Amino acid sequence: MILVTGGTGFVGPKVVHALRAAQLPVRVLARKPERQEQARAWGCEVVQGDMTDAESLRRAVEGCDVVVNLVAILLGSPETFERVMVQGTRDLVEAAKQAEVKRLVLMSALGTEEGKEVTPYFRAKWEEEQAVKYSGIEHVIFRPSFVFGRDGGVLPQQIMLVRYSPVTPVLGRHRMQPIWVDDVATFLAGGVAAAKAPNRTFDLVGPDRLTWSELHELIRKTLGKRRLAFQMPPGLLKAGATVGQILPPLKGARAAVEMLDLGDNVGDGGPAAESFDVRPIGVEEQVRRAVA
Repeated sequence: MILVTGGTGFVGPKVVHALRAAQLPVRVLARKPERQEQARAWGCEVVQGDMTDAESLRRAVEGCDVVVNLVAILLGSPETFERVMVQGTRDLVEAAKQAEVKRLVLMSALGTEEGKEVTPYFRAKWEEEQAVKYSGIEHVIFRPSFVFGRDGGVLPQQIMLVRYSPVTPVLGRHRMQPIWVDDVATFLAGGVAAAKAPNRTFDLVGPDRLTWSELHELIRKTLGKRRLAFQMPPGLLKAGATVGQILPPLKGARAAVEMLDLGDNVGDGGPAAESFDVRPIGVEEQVRRAVA
């Protein structure tokens, strides 16, 4: 049995679907009852629980051979990151040890090492990695770059800007190496059993490196739109985020801008491609699929 935490978010359903397509038994930890129906329709067991509820984690992991942890938040106070991601992962690892789980699979993030002293998100991801690495359980860690998809992540927002706004602000000046969400799911599903994977950390990246300006140019070309675009100065973004985060929905917004301005978000996809025999699609195809 494979437990998936975070199975009802953006990436999670794709991972669950990939596992079920391989006819593997899956149990999903779900916090909200209304998010459980899709998993049940795919033949998954569903356990209601929460990363902040250690007892529910112990119930969820009982009888499982593999745990796939996808839980993450992007915005929030440092205390929220600590409670949900850091302590939640520690409790999950402890529950897995007690249940004699054979393998842990973690979705971390590219930039974690460089950014762990910069933002609560990367600090939390780093702490998650340490909890998994030193658990004594066989593990596989994946660090994706920006994950693109039609129904989540940052790409639909950028497409909407280009589609409807006469002037589009470009959010970052650095390069990224985006990867399609279904390719991420294929890698993660492969991580539950791949013979070449144990106790390794893999970058998950697409084949193309480009700046945010180049991404917007590609979106404009794909949509057939003529738009003015300008590079938003990092200082202005940070100032706006600092003011905006007094509002509850934007709590931690400055940290999100710090993540964008951290540096190039690129990596070496060769080891993952060789270990899992997956060749991610390029960014032109990613954008084409997202606007279709």
